[in-house]
Amino acid sequence: MQHKTKSQDFYNKLVRIALPIVAQEFIIMALNLVDIMMIGQKGEVAVASAALANQITFILIILMFGVGSSASVFAAQYWGKKDVSSIRKIVGISLIIAISSATVIVVLSRVFPQQIIGLYSNDPQVIALGGKYLQIACLGYIPMAITSSFSAALRSTENVRLPMVTSIIALTINTFLNYCLIFGNFGFPEIGVLGASIATVTSRIIECLIIVFVTYRFKTPVAGKINEFLSFNRDYLIRYIKIGSPVILNELVWVLGISIYNMVYAHISTESIAAYNISSSIEGLAFTLFIGLSHASAIIIGNQIGAEKYDLAFYDAKKALKLAAIGAVGLGIIEILISSHIVSVYQISESAYISARNLLIISGAVLWMRACNMLIYIGIIRSGGDTRFGLFTELVTIWLIGVPLALIGAFVFHLNAPLVYAMVTIEEAVKLVIGFRRLHSKKWIHNLVSHSSTLT
Repeated sequence: MQHKTKSQDFYNKLVRIALPIVAQEFIIMALNLVDIMMIGQKGEVAVASAALANQITFILIILMFGVGSSASVFAAQYWGKKDVSSIRKIVGISLIIAISSATVIVVLSRVFPQQIIGLYSNDPQVIALGGKYLQIACLGYIPMAITSSFSAALRSTENVRLPMVTSIIALTINTFLNYCLIFGNFGFPEIGVLGASIATVTSRIIECLIIVFVTYRFKTPVAGKINEFLSFNRDYLIRYIKIGSPVILNELVWVLGISIYNMVYAHISTESIAAYNISSSIEGLAFTLFIGLSHASAIIIGNQIGAEKYDLAFYDAKKALKLAAIGAVGLGIIEILISSHIVSVYQISESAYISARNLLIISGAVLWMRACNMLIYIGIIRSGGDTRFGLFTELVTIWLIGVPLALIGAFVFHLNAPLVYAMVTIEEAVKLVIGFRRLHSKKWIHNLVSHSSTLT
């Protein structure tokens, strides 16, 4: 009876936390898919230009995710102890790192836009248009950094609805402005793909203003004063860096690897990078369930570790992994079955259509591995503070397996984009084996907010 009660408690809490996150991520991906469809009406050069310019945005988003995740590792455990003062110190550190990083990327994007796009593509049209897109898009990076820091902290304190509602509002505005500015509707000028960039910046500023206002209006645990955000001492900062820096480096290692993959696809052909971007946006929609599941699991498991309930944390981790595996197999099959119908919506060439469809078929076949890896490394291992192990695994699998295979497939064997993508998925298989062994060793369980250290 006790076993059933614990399971029911876990599932109830998982649904309560995960559903708003899944809804938020689904809406983000769905509206992003609509945006790509709208840009896709302007042709492959427009899709490729926006996709490559957004690689810089993507790098920053993943960096912000790393900063937010490292803060969440502490914040979730502190929330298990209801230590609000320490949570606010963590938010302060997160804001400083996030805003500083965003500022550097804004300066580089404003000064060297075409040189940055030129790293990804050798198509003059794509470089010119992508550079203009990036110069506008980067103006939303600092608001995005602030939003990301507050959202991560709010989720860690189990306030998942505020980030969800804020994102829905901002993304709805973004989609509406895209429709107006890309095509010149409702009296707006028709400025094509650059209109999408302006719409994105506008929505990011609005999103930032809303989340900060509501955070303080409702006096959430995250709503600290400036002196509370800056009240951490040197020892506190060093402890944060010791645990948090591997998380941030982990995300940087991962996103730079993904960036290399994009460079490879772009150098195969403009059609290939357009097809990859289309398939990724569709795949992202299917993946929202596992993003929500991973975030919710991290919060629950982190709370259990902070409350020194180690056996329950391990028990919950195994249940979450089982859910991820079952759900991913089902969604992967659906993705394969509908791949042709979705890709046919885009105004692209026959070869780009075939590439995008085949990429989606392969993606659906390996979705279960990607979902399990996300759950293990972000939802479980990271929530237990085992951040250095996660960094080591990412370094090995991406840079010693994934990236070399992508380069060999494209430039030695001259394979097309789907076959290169298939080779790269070997990285996911290796990562899954390593992660599964680590999970069952229990060496990932670290209590970061008490004097006890590691459960072995």
